[in-house]
Amino acid sequence: MARTSDVVVIGGGIVGMSTAYAITRAAPGTRVTVLEKEDGPARHQTGRNSGVIHSGIYYRPGTLKARYAVGGAAEMVKFCAAHDLPHEVTGKLIVATERAELPRLHALVQRGRKNGIPVRELLPARIAEYEPHVRGIAAIHVGTTGICDYAAVTATLARLAADAGAEIRYGCEVRSITRHPGGVTVGAAGPDGGTETTAKALVNCAGLHCDRIARLAGDDPGLRIVPFRGEYFELAPARADLVRGLVYPVPDPAFPFLGVHLTRGIHGGVHVGPNAVPALAREGYRRRTVRLRDVAGTAAFPGTWRIVRRHWRYEAAEVHRSLSRAAFTRAVRRLLPDVRADDLIPAPAGVRAQAVLRDGTLADDFVLSGTGRVVHVLNAPSPAATASLPIGREIASRVLGALKG
Repeated sequence: MARTSDVVVIGGGIVGMSTAYAITRAAPGTRVTVLEKEDGPARHQTGRNSGVIHSGIYYRPGTLKARYAVGGAAEMVKFCAAHDLPHEVTGKLIVATERAELPRLHALVQRGRKNGIPVRELLPARIAEYEPHVRGIAAIHVGTTGICDYAAVTATLARLAADAGAEIRYGCEVRSITRHPGGVTVGAAGPDGGTETTAKALVNCAGLHCDRIARLAGDDPGLRIVPFRGEYFELAPARADLVRGLVYPVPDPAFPFLGVHLTRGIHGGVHVGPNAVPALAREGYRRRTVRLRDVAGTAAFPGTWRIVRRHWRYEAAEVHRSLSRAAFTRAVRRLLPDVRADDLIPAPAGVRAQAVLRDGTLADDFVLSGTGRVVHVLNAPSPAATASLPIGREIASRVLGALKG
């Protein structure tokens, strides 16, 4: 079956749906088609995180992450309020538990203020006012952090885009992309058999598979998605009162993961985690899930081995916590001394689509590439959900500008 469109968006996560929504708002009448291989939206990174609306405090001033997270957090709160979606601006604590972390905590204060984020520094006695069961030698309180349900946000974006004329097609896995002078033709396998959609522009928001889609479109992404599984626990309901809100350790700036933290979600449960361990499949949500194609691709990429050489001690500790409940509990007890191993209940895992450059550098910022009528979103892990509304507008601006040119 052959179809035509103005813009094809590949990927039905929050960035893909935000892009479709932004295009339909900026240029009503533009024909937008979203192709998503799953049977609904937000099945991967978007729907498998702890729902935090990030303030932007961690990100280097001037980067896309800093700009889009700070503005996106405020926008996300307004969007949720406007559409009656569950959300709450809770604030969060970032807690130092040893003296060696104090310079990094102070650096976060400076970075937050440069990014225009209100930050309060707390002595140990003040920590207990926010979190009576948390222990530390110093902390900062970030008032603009919140929580929401990103799967619900994505479903709402999809509905709004569809109401404006976008076609959202689930169960459509892209198999081919052919470029020609007038645009692209995208072949997909779907519930009704194979289909082809010819469009003037293409947006690749395929998340865990974005580098493969870029190569399918004839572009060299210059990086590889290396999947890291984020393993979570939840506090047993009887112990959930140990945590009132959001509590994070001081992150290590050499690694893009934030460490084991505590998050009271929008539906009341307390997430604990995640670990960040290499996954043996791009959709490897379980430890035993292995896809040989994914393993071979990761192993063949030279950047993978450079990561191993550079960060093996960090990853060894992550793997140890993954395999040992006692080790994971000790990591949690640094912040929450009263927790016990039997307070922790395994929860669904997520997989982070981490872009890695050939030299082994972990991409630190959002990566939007491509010119003209093909745009690739090649690195959009956390805080992409927080920043999804401004990211969608940026992509829409690029695509619509190309269509007018």
